[in-house]
Amino acid sequence: MSAQPYYFERDQKPAEVPIWREGLMGVDWLALRYSPVYYGWGVPRGDGSPVIVVPGFLATDCYLQEMYWWLMRVGYRPYMSRIGRNADCLDILVDKLLETVDKAYNQTGRKVNLVGHSLGGVLSRAAAYQKSEQIASVITMGSPFRGISSHPLVLDFGDRVRQRIKVVNDQTKPACFTGHCDCAAASALQNALPDGVGQTAIFTKSDGIVDWHYCINDDPATNFEVPGTHGGLAFNPFVYQLIAARLHENNNSNKKKV
Repeated sequence: MSAQPYYFERDQKPAEVPIWREGLMGVDWLALRYSPVYYGWGVPRGDGSPVIVVPGFLATDCYLQEMYWWLMRVGYRPYMSRIGRNADCLDILVDKLLETVDKAYNQTGRKVNLVGHSLGGVLSRAAAYQKSEQIASVITMGSPFRGISSHPLVLDFGDRVRQRIKVVNDQTKPACFTGHCDCAAASALQNALPDGVGQTAIFTKSDGIVDWHYCINDDPATNFEVPGTHGGLAFNPFVYQLIAARLHENNNSNKKKV
């Protein structure tokens, strides 16, 4: 396992991003409906490998049902994350995600692909670092895994969550839900993904929630820019096209290594 530290900003920073752009999220949703990709046309077929979709901050699995059913249509075996609402201690959320990883891995006998939106991508990378032997790839969508740099309104919501959860497992954790926490999940984010785990970082420079500079890998070949909004990345036809292509590429790469 590669444990080479890489750049991770522990301190959260307010980002000067135009949050009003998120009002255009419906355009992404409509564009998906009119795209052939939505119906599985023009994308490589899946091979039945397991894919877990992971929701973003304050959300549940519900809004990712669109992607769940699409993954099934194009030939994968999708799973919901089953982490509940994404507004808890990162360690607790990652532990729940790892339970789903175990389930998908045991049911299919195959390594698992993780597709995470926003904070869901951050959780996915932490999970992949902790259990790399069961993870084939991680695809993040607008996920600030290099540190939290978000619109001040989002940071305020994060502070509220931290105040609510600063006592974890009967232990006081004042730094919970920050880059300064010493939990396994937060510590994992300070390292690159292990060798053998495919990675894809999808981002949009018109993101109205987070600073896109915190959403990209060191390797430019694994970074993919798309047009659209932060929230709309979960419904963006360009994102769906990339997910299909990258899952196909990563799974074929894993087969060649076996």
